[in-house]
Amino acid sequence: MRRLAAAIALVALSGCARPSPHEEPEQLCPVTVSDGRYLMGTVLEISLCVSERERGEAQLSELFAEVARLERMFSRHDETSDLSRLNRAAGSGPIPVAAPLADLTELSIGYTALTRGAFDVTIGPLVALWLEAERAGKLPSAEALATARSRVGAAGVGVDRSASTVELRHSGAMLDLGGIAKGWTLDRLAEKLRDAGISRALLAFGQSSICALGKPVGWDGWGILLGDASGGFAGTAQLDDRSISVSGSLGQYAEIAGRRYGHVIDPRTGEPLTRARVAAALAADGARAEALSKALLILGESDGIELLESLPDAEGILIDESGASWQTSGWTRETRFSPDWPGAAASASPTSRADLSAARVRARR
Repeated sequence: MRRLAAAIALVALSGCARPSPHEEPEQLCPVTVSDGRYLMGTVLEISLCVSERERGEAQLSELFAEVARLERMFSRHDETSDLSRLNRAAGSGPIPVAAPLADLTELSIGYTALTRGAFDVTIGPLVALWLEAERAGKLPSAEALATARSRVGAAGVGVDRSASTVELRHSGAMLDLGGIAKGWTLDRLAEKLRDAGISRALLAFGQSSICALGKPVGWDGWGILLGDASGGFAGTAQLDDRSISVSGSLGQYAEIAGRRYGHVIDPRTGEPLTRARVAAALAADGARAEALSKALLILGESDGIELLESLPDAEGILIDESGASWQTSGWTRETRFSPDWPGAAASASPTSRADLSAARVRARR
């Protein structure tokens, strides 16, 4: 699967407000610790505002260990994972799984209804079909497409959280949690940080999912630079105790018979997206933001924006490679979105700054 260079870019920059006289950075955030690890197929980087460096470094180690544990459950590439074992047992009745997998599956199935079928973790058979099409260099047959589509659908999944079992009712069915697992994982990390008394942090999975706890000392929020669908930049946004997910239709793609087919597949039709677009969704938690960003990308400027407008806790923006964009009525207000490049004001920040790219996030004092 090829990558479209710079199709999605996220850079966390300092906010725009100055500290108030009674908010001394050294008092509110004595130490900032940061680190990154390659997990869940991308780089997870975390910056924490803590009282003591040793405490922060210990917390970072715990968080990365937790993500590694969850990855061993959710990975479809690891044949020993709970997810792979579940997929192999499709059609065999309820299968005991780790509690996090049962929880995430149940949540994901709920998002299928919420997104009018645009987000569906049972899309695994279609993902496998189009990966095989890329390897073969030819489009799947109508028969193969119909067979794969017959195995997709939330109605084919049963979850019993009390027994910690999941059932894939149809032989050949497969779950693919790649479109929500990162956001859900960030939500779990945020819970751990809050329980530990840490209220200022930035957690970011590569280019796709970011969770902000609180905001940098003396600033309005964690500043995020959003990329557009042509490799440029669409503008800046700010996060304060919110999560954002960005999905690109051609962030990864296969070229078959001279045409690009994106890695995002519409579960309703079985067809990959072919138009270069970027969708960003803002929500209170990462799992919801991930589901909604995919739904906005698939449903498009009319139905997608209308869906997010109907939800009280979500905002979003859809950007076309032509430069055209559509956004919910509250997007600018909730994100302080601006199409302007932040320029020197961010780099001159005297307090905290975080730089987030596809490869790294660092918070500096």
